[in-house]
Amino acid sequence: MRHFYGSQVHVASCGVYAGDGDDFVFAVLDEMGIDMEGFVPQSFDDLEDTNFDLVVSLSPEAHHQALEMTRTMAIDVEYWPTIDPSASMGSREQILESYRAVRDTTIERLKQRFGSLTARGV
Repeated sequence: MRHFYGSQVHVASCGVYAGDGDDFVFAVLDEMGIDMEGFVPQSFDDLEDTNFDLVVSLSPEAHHQALEMTRTMAIDVEYWPTIDPSASMGSREQILESYRAVRDTTIERLKQRFGSLTARGV
């Protein structure tokens, strides 16, 4: 989102668990010129700013936590069901293809929801 919309939006990313960085995520984003150097995964509990208009969740667990946020905040929540590519099996290339599919589907959803992606000509 930040790559495509830049300073037009405030974006924070988190998951159910902070976890570790995923080298496959970094690889498929690097293919697009998105540098994840210094990125540290965080959880909902790690969010410093909770002033959001919209939370987009990708897994049932994350959606549940996002809905919990609506108890105390006036935010909209959207659920974009997404297959977890970290469960992929096979060769490195097959696993990368799973991650690319998630990346590309997410980009299409961003275009549909927020309009044309203008940064870097995408």
